[in-house]
Amino acid sequence: MANESAISLRDVKKSFDGGHEFVLKGINLEIPKGSLTAIIGFSGTGKSVMLKHLLGLFKPTSGTIEVLGTDLSTLNPDQLTKFRCNFGVLFQSAALFDDMTVLENVCFPLFEHRRELKPAQVLRIAEEKLHQVGLESKHYHKLPSQISGGMQKRTGLARALALDPEILIYDEPTTGLDPILTEMVDNLILSTHKLKQGVTSIMVSHDLSAAFRIADHIAMLDSGRVLLFGTPEDFFNTDIELVKKFVNKGMKHQ
Repeated sequence: MANESAISLRDVKKSFDGGHEFVLKGINLEIPKGSLTAIIGFSGTGKSVMLKHLLGLFKPTSGTIEVLGTDLSTLNPDQLTKFRCNFGVLFQSAALFDDMTVLENVCFPLFEHRRELKPAQVLRIAEEKLHQVGLESKHYHKLPSQISGGMQKRTGLARALALDPEILIYDEPTTGLDPILTEMVDNLILSTHKLKQGVTSIMVSHDLSAAFRIADHIAMLDSGRVLLFGTPEDFFNTDIELVKKFVNKGMKHQ
């Protein structure tokens, strides 16, 4: 069971121009179930494109993607929409609805996808998730513009947790944040992962110090391929010159 994969990408290629130029050039990656995996790499190496494939937003030009044992190519649009409930996503900017309160933002996915629940049950679950991420109840009825950046991240994470997903995705969660807030978000990701036993967490990040501190596994992409996948130790001990250069440069900025 320890080696079971939550996500399998096998020779995944993606071209947006009919096959002349490939953004993904044969991605092979097995993300272990229950692990916290960081995806790193230079800008433009295909990290975001790969993420959109995992969510079924893009279809590969060739290759297969299996998520929780399901081949995404076998799902029709309605099935895919339902299947996405297995994912919780914390976006780079938190991406909250400006005209909804903190509580309403967290209730939104529950009203959309758990229509069998009564309003009182939805509220109870939303409050539970906000409590889980450490947001005080005095902020629940404020709009996103009335709370700090850190609180917005917590609200975004509570919303990502609302449907009790099996896979949590963090898309550049600390980009543009100051060092104090960055550390808070990193610790929040780690504590959430430890709290949600069995959940698979995937973090796309430019912050190498965080990746090496909190991730179980790291995948480095380069030119549309996985250059190295392994533990933080594997990265420090590698002989691959490009990986060494990237890691050394990234770690100097701690």
